[in-house]
Amino acid sequence: MKYNLAVLALITVLFSCSEKKTDKNLQGQLLKVSDNNRFLMEENGNPFFWLGDTGWLLFSKLNREEAEMYLNDRDQKGFNVIQVMVIHDLKVKNFYGDSALINQDVSRPKVTSGSSSEIDEEYDYWDHMDYIIDLAEKKGIYMALVPVWGSNVKAGRVSREQADKYSTWLSKRYAERRNIIWLNGGDVKGSDSTVIWNIIGNNIRKNAPNHLITFHPFGRTKSSMWFHNADWLDFNMFQSGHRRYDQDDSELAYGQDNWKYVRDDYGLIPAKPTIDGEPSYEGIPQGLHDPAEPYWNANDLRRYAYWSVFAGGFGFTYGHSAIMQMHKPGDMKTSYGVREYWTEAMEAPGAGQMVHLKNLMLSKPYFARVPDQSLIADNQGEKYDYLIATRGGNYAFVYTYTGRDIHLAMGKIAGEKVRVSWFDPRNGKQTEIGTFENKGIKTFNPPGNAKDGNDWVLVLDSL
Repeated sequence: MKYNLAVLALITVLFSCSEKKTDKNLQGQLLKVSDNNRFLMEENGNPFFWLGDTGWLLFSKLNREEAEMYLNDRDQKGFNVIQVMVIHDLKVKNFYGDSALINQDVSRPKVTSGSSSEIDEEYDYWDHMDYIIDLAEKKGIYMALVPVWGSNVKAGRVSREQADKYSTWLSKRYAERRNIIWLNGGDVKGSDSTVIWNIIGNNIRKNAPNHLITFHPFGRTKSSMWFHNADWLDFNMFQSGHRRYDQDDSELAYGQDNWKYVRDDYGLIPAKPTIDGEPSYEGIPQGLHDPAEPYWNANDLRRYAYWSVFAGGFGFTYGHSAIMQMHKPGDMKTSYGVREYWTEAMEAPGAGQMVHLKNLMLSKPYFARVPDQSLIADNQGEKYDYLIATRGGNYAFVYTYTGRDIHLAMGKIAGEKVRVSWFDPRNGKQTEIGTFENKGIKTFNPPGNAKDGNDWVLVLDSL
């Protein structure tokens, strides 16, 4: 197919105008699902690439000064979503010693008078939470809130009546906040306590209709298994989890191939956006529980990120073991062989590298992007050697985790010729290779020797 270059240039300009890129989201912008039901966008039409961090215990473990330090750091590193638990367990208290609930009853939030702007040593749980949410909004950060962690419901500590009263109160309390996203569930299968999850989801939809809602599922499962057709679910989320290929004994047994979860969700009708809301964390043992096992590192997080996004995901959630539990000096209880404090983990290599993926995706016309494995002429590979491709009308990306040769089928994007570059996921630098005719099959060899973690993105741009 031949393309008129003048028409192509006009289309590119129109895309650029309609998809204005911003370094951070405008304060007060509500989020919604894109018109093609594949991505998220701001209410003004700008694309929203979800770059999340799992700060699960932010509300309970950090004081206000620490919370601001954390949010400042994540803002500077390009994160725009923080996933956090509202109620981790029913006896939860915040840094200042104030309980969230009366008598560990979710239907009885312990709310006292006080203003989130007052500076003193007595902050009730909800006042402190309000303060952090408002602080995040000033930085253009959205808070993805889990109303009550799934283990509490699974253990029978939350009745239907309690869930109904609590979720009604909670959703009404935050309905006017513009930087809220809801994560129903919380590391639990939707087949467990399904009625309660539907009560919570329906109440949020009724009382906070402008907020997006999903379901955070158990490891190696996906929200679409139970709630894809639920009226309250706006987008799907899966937890690819923390196990290696040989450790995955789940029904799907996808192991580290998190792109397969995206592939599954992408084929569902009606179409809904999907995202890996919890891959392996940086700095956590492979398999999660045994510190004698190797630990996941920045290389692994990049692989999870590029695989899932190029497969059709609308963003990615990063995580670090020390930050998800906000590990601090003096903690009496730690989990998963944590080896550093949260303040040190903020500078983990993977945390600083995630923004390069966000910037790459926002550098091109956004909403027309599709996954397209037909760009790989042959030998897509398996496991770590797997090549994954995505494209728009006038650009294409191909990711290799091992830096092996890419045999590329040309002619999949517009233009008689294309400009080809290598993009380095470690630092975001792009190096032009040259200009090539946009036909036939061409082989591209990434810089360096082929090995795990020598990952590159092959970038094609129409000329």
